Amino acid sequence: MQKSNIHYWLALKSVPRLAIHKKLALVNHHGLSTLFTSSKLTSANNLTVKQLSAFHQPDWQAIDEIIINSQRCHSEIIGFDDEQYPPMLKQIYDPPLVLFVQGNKSLLHQNQLAIVGSRSASINGRETAFKIAQQLVDVGLVITSGLALGIDAAAHKGALTRHASTIAVVATGLDQVYPRRHRSLAKNIIEKEGAIISEFLPGTSPKAGHFPKRNRIISGLSGVLVVEAALQSGSLITARCALEQNRDVFAIPSGIGNLQAKGCHWLIKQGAKLVEEPADIINELVFLDNSSLHLSQHPKLESSVNEEIDGERLNKDLCDDEMLDSVGFEITPVDTVVLRSKLPIQEVLTRLTILELKGLVAAVPGGYLRL
Repeated sequence: MQKSNIHYWLALKSVPRLAIHKKLALVNHHGLSTLFTSSKLTSANNLTVKQLSAFHQPDWQAIDEIIINSQRCHSEIIGFDDEQYPPMLKQIYDPPLVLFVQGNKSLLHQNQLAIVGSRSASINGRETAFKIAQQLVDVGLVITSGLALGIDAAAHKGALTRHASTIAVVATGLDQVYPRRHRSLAKNIIEKEGAIISEFLPGTSPKAGHFPKRNRIISGLSGVLVVEAALQSGSLITARCALEQNRDVFAIPSGIGNLQAKGCHWLIKQGAKLVEEPADIINELVFLDNSSLHLSQHPKLESSVNEEIDGERLNKDLCDDEMLDSVGFEITPVDTVVLRSKLPIQEVLTRLTILELKGLVAAVPGGYLRL
């Protein structure tokens, strides 16, 4: 049976302990199929016995199984030389040799911005991520993130107020969703013509080492906006990858008492662009295609403390949070706490008093402040 390019890219992916840039160098020198159909490769190429065996005797049955399993989870496989492969991703040092894609693969060629941040983000951070994602989609950007809890989820949901507007890059095979509680979010992304992508084979479970690899893809596809991130944060790994890949890095500042914003403040000190409104991003990014952008629309990033954000979608996710999570590190009006907690005002006032007695919040002019 004749082999397709995908067979050969998967075979190349399976060669053990050989860096991606070295694999691509071999392709450039010999040609993709020739690597597996000739005897030109020898130990003189600085390859180990196992590596040579992987080239000379690929496990085509296992590769066929990968293709079948990919089809079973409704994903396509895009090889590095495929015209559908995202051009921005080809520019990085170690681009994935194959991408597994569910949903709308055309988004990979559209102008994007990654929005990332803390999994345990404050309510203000989540609201800000939701709102700015929504605003950036309105000017023609696709929002990329990692389907994680916190900022990632809020960014995807903000983008999903429009169709064909978000890409989730995941650290598992596409036959599973991590975290599991985001199954409905993943389903919503596909139903609204978004995309979910991974470099990991079907059947791959989440492991700690997979997430930094996932992060380099997120940053490789576009510039990166960090909304909230602690100093020890995977989001800072994504930002570092972006810098190494010569991508733009943006950060949103927050109150100095918000420990989840320390990473953003550190990035700004290191030269990341401080963002107060979408125009701060639009004016800096280099785009693949300016014609797809609505650059006349530069809405202000209004304070998430003083407004309701497309209430039903976001607040449904927030209603299970504790009362304390309804109070931000900036001054939060009581009306906003009521809106966020969805509790009667008398119960809110009672609980705020208890939190104040515990030293967790402080009553200040204009509302309450989280300590």
